[in-house]
Amino acid sequence: MAFQCQRDCYMQEFDTCVVSCVPAELTLENNGKKEKLKGFNLKLKDTILFPEGGGQPDDHGTVGGVPVLRVLRQGPEAVHFISSALEEGQEVHIKLDWERRFDHMQQHSGQHLITALADTMFGYKTTSWDLGRQRSSIELDTATVKPVEMEALEVAVNEKIRAHIPVAVNLLSIDDPAVEKVRSRGLPDDHAGPIRIVDIEGVDANMCCGTHVSNLSHLQVIKILGTEKGKKNKTNLIFIAGNRVLKYAEKSYSIEKSLTGLLKTGADEHVDAVDKLQKTVKRLQKSNLIILREMAVLIAQNFKNKPDRGNFFSFHKFISEFKSSTQNVFALLFPDSGDWSVVYTLIAVFVQDTVIFLTVGEEKGAGLFLLAGPENIVTEVGPRVSELLQGKGAGKAGRYQGKANSLVKRAEAEALLKEHSCKLTAGEE
Repeated sequence: MAFQCQRDCYMQEFDTCVVSCVPAELTLENNGKKEKLKGFNLKLKDTILFPEGGGQPDDHGTVGGVPVLRVLRQGPEAVHFISSALEEGQEVHIKLDWERRFDHMQQHSGQHLITALADTMFGYKTTSWDLGRQRSSIELDTATVKPVEMEALEVAVNEKIRAHIPVAVNLLSIDDPAVEKVRSRGLPDDHAGPIRIVDIEGVDANMCCGTHVSNLSHLQVIKILGTEKGKKNKTNLIFIAGNRVLKYAEKSYSIEKSLTGLLKTGADEHVDAVDKLQKTVKRLQKSNLIILREMAVLIAQNFKNKPDRGNFFSFHKFISEFKSSTQNVFALLFPDSGDWSVVYTLIAVFVQDTVIFLTVGEEKGAGLFLLAGPENIVTEVGPRVSELLQGKGAGKAGRYQGKANSLVKRAEAEALLKEHSCKLTAGEE
């Protein structure tokens, strides 16, 4: 069955009637998290909302004023997921999100054109493609491509666009001999009805269910952004078409303008300016690391020279809105270094007879901790400190570190460590 969206890809509003509407659930992904929505699966007599398929995402729009959250194909039917019910037999008006649809038409027809010419010019077959939210990719059956080939391909596809070449859709029966002459990666197992052929006049004939422009001139322009290494012996060609090229140019100019203001150089000098900044930062980081090592030694020596110092050293650095994904305690204590050699320098000075307790994070929230000292004490007390801080830790050779989910009981952990450090003073090793 061909839907109205396939018969007329440019139709933006349509009247039809409800065939069925039954309760259903839909799983949506939002910011990496999956959530289940309760709603209804709606089937219509016909639809202008394209159901996801052929590498093309589904359309958005409304049916009877109710937003459509997903459209999927089930055999010969399109199933629309909506949040509120509509009555069976009810006459409804469909409105299409045209901006989204036309974008998909431009990217999908652009893919057909690139695929056809990549094969004709270089013999590179397309094995799959992905219509992304910002850019699309075509997987080519070749391990490598030359930059000069992509340049020639981009010139060729844009020449076809300027040539104003018509794009037609033909329906053929599955046993029509003409079906064997068109490019195809096969039909889905649940396919029903005639075979749909998208024909770019004199360029390509391809089996496809998607929505397409009626003339290559509607693509406006195609920009091949580059290539990336794909799966084994494959190459991914990255491209944008039509309005996406205009948005890309607008965004690129905005970024260029901002960088010009920040770097105080012309656009052609941005890369050199950033390179110089990175080298300067590396030099400063190296100098800071030397200073931090010296400072760590001074802190340790100052502690050791105190007559009443005891055998316990504790330090906490407060960080608001701490992110527990950060692993390096000392990189947070001394953020310019990010180098464990600094903390080892400090520890090495008084590890022989001192218990060291370092923490970083919120005062009563999450954080990280590091415990160092005589191995027997660290091994015994480390898990108990971790428990007090509601965290997880591990260690060996006189080191124990981990994440703390709560630093509320840090003082209790300190007291526990002081108690055990007193054993050193008393000679109970």
